Amino acid sequence: MADTTKAQGTTGAASKSKLHPLVELQFDRSWQEELQQRLTKNGPWDEWVLYKLAIEAQEARKIDSFDELQALRVLPAFDPMPHQIDTARKVLDGMGGRAILADEVGLGKTIEAGLVLKEYIVRGLVRKTLILVPASLVLQWVRELNQKFGIAAVAQKKAHTWHYDVVVASIDTAKREPHRELLLNTDYDMLIIDEAHKLKNKKTTNYQFVTQLRKKYCLLLTATPVQNELEELYNLITLLKPGQLGGQSEFAANFVVDKRLPKNESDLQSALSGVMIRNRRGDGGIQFTRRIVRNIPLKLSAEEQALYDAVTAFVKQRYQESGGDLTSMLSLVTLQREVCSSRDAVFLTLVNLFKKTPEDSALRPKIWGLVEVIRQIQANTKAETALRLIREMNEKVIVFTEYRATQEYLLQFFRSHDLIAVPYRGGMNRGKKDWMMDMFRGRAQVLIATEAGGEGINLQFCHHMINFDLPWNPMRVEQRIGRVHRLGQTEDVRIYNLCTLGTIEEHIVNLLHEKINLFELVIGELDEILERFEKQDQSLEKQIAKAMLESSGQRELNSRFRQLGHSLSSVRAEQQDWRSQQDGQPFQPLLDAISQPVEVKP
Repeated sequence: MADTTKAQGTTGAASKSKLHPLVELQFDRSWQEELQQRLTKNGPWDEWVLYKLAIEAQEARKIDSFDELQALRVLPAFDPMPHQIDTARKVLDGMGGRAILADEVGLGKTIEAGLVLKEYIVRGLVRKTLILVPASLVLQWVRELNQKFGIAAVAQKKAHTWHYDVVVASIDTAKREPHRELLLNTDYDMLIIDEAHKLKNKKTTNYQFVTQLRKKYCLLLTATPVQNELEELYNLITLLKPGQLGGQSEFAANFVVDKRLPKNESDLQSALSGVMIRNRRGDGGIQFTRRIVRNIPLKLSAEEQALYDAVTAFVKQRYQESGGDLTSMLSLVTLQREVCSSRDAVFLTLVNLFKKTPEDSALRPKIWGLVEVIRQIQANTKAETALRLIREMNEKVIVFTEYRATQEYLLQFFRSHDLIAVPYRGGMNRGKKDWMMDMFRGRAQVLIATEAGGEGINLQFCHHMINFDLPWNPMRVEQRIGRVHRLGQTEDVRIYNLCTLGTIEEHIVNLLHEKINLFELVIGELDEILERFEKQDQSLEKQIAKAMLESSGQRELNSRFRQLGHSLSSVRAEQQDWRSQQDGQPFQPLLDAISQPVEVKP
């Protein structure tokens, strides 16, 4: 017995010797033993403190109603709008997880889809999910799902990526082999398609591909479920819920007078309400703040004007020598745009052009002559004006520029004047972008963003923006504004356009502001205007370039821009007339009626 005791003591000593000799640990386990005795004796209900904790635990797990969204309980920092919560409830309770989300542009269809997806995941009904979106929106969707909903979505890059639970990809990639076969042989719990109106033609490969995908739940997102004829609406709904509107001949007999004119509207609205949800800006609680625009005219210094004139002459001469071939002039047209931004942007392009030009070319001395003009410039009128505006605001502001060289110059310029500024651009990885955004939310007063960097970022906490230079493509201007002027913005958005007098920039500001009133358009209107305009001729961007390159002088340039402005004004007027006529036409009243509450029958 003594030997046994001795052996045990030796074992205990050996176990203690495993600890570091300089550390002596003593664990008081008496509380754990006492708790275990209480639980073993009478369970948690015998002790008052344990009883209260048990009650709290039970309350936390209690679900008062099946209609209650469990996703909101696990996302305490997420605060969706009331209409987005209502939409998610309708999809779950009345539509069985198959719905067209047809909110007007800017009301947060992505948020609604993310909320529905999260709810199904929390309830254990969805695991495998495929999300098909335009290529330019893939990363934006991934960020939204990860950051707002805690959904581990991944962007499709390699073949193995398809095996993840939640994958975001472009439909063009998905429908190609070898991806196509893999996806068609996969069972998806949920399929989400953004910009679903692009599937309106059932004869396209996109439509056929989506039809063949095996999916239990499905969400189609589009602000324009019907644009040209009622068959488009039928195709989308058949894709989602085959038989909801009957066969095609049955649908035509019951609901269509001709391609654009419906009949039996109340029956059709009832059928649509069972599969489509549409929220409008005019509905209660959905409001956007105002856009307040201020154009800031600037007079260039003599040296800056000399550079603008020299670059313009150089570009025009090269255009004439090319025989009027605009396609071969893209790099030089870029040079013409850059000269309205900064000398740094022009310098970088000239250096690259110089390197690519043969040594014996007569073009080299002309390029170097422009570099010499740049050397004479001592100041930047635009940068000084931007600095003054920012100090007057004394609030956070985002400055947009098209060019990386201008961005770098502004960073140095602002910092040299004791202004804290951070960059945001497309070449940054995700971690650095998040870091820059955190800096902007915190210490920095200014975020300087390029177009590529601006895609997909939401800046509702900022309501001042400066267009340091203006793109010739109006949609890119609208996308800039959309970074700050969106659902969730609580302040009026103030937009400052820096406009250099005596340059093409002056004409562009007039086109965007005076002729189509870009800065105060309803979200989505510009897209429709440009689509109508460009059906008649080339893109607006190309027409601006041709006007600049082919005008013999200022008088002809003024005349060309007047004609361009008149065409844009006419198209906008036609668009407004068309919209106003919709009250008496088939589609708008039909869609508006769908925005009314859906009556869910037991």
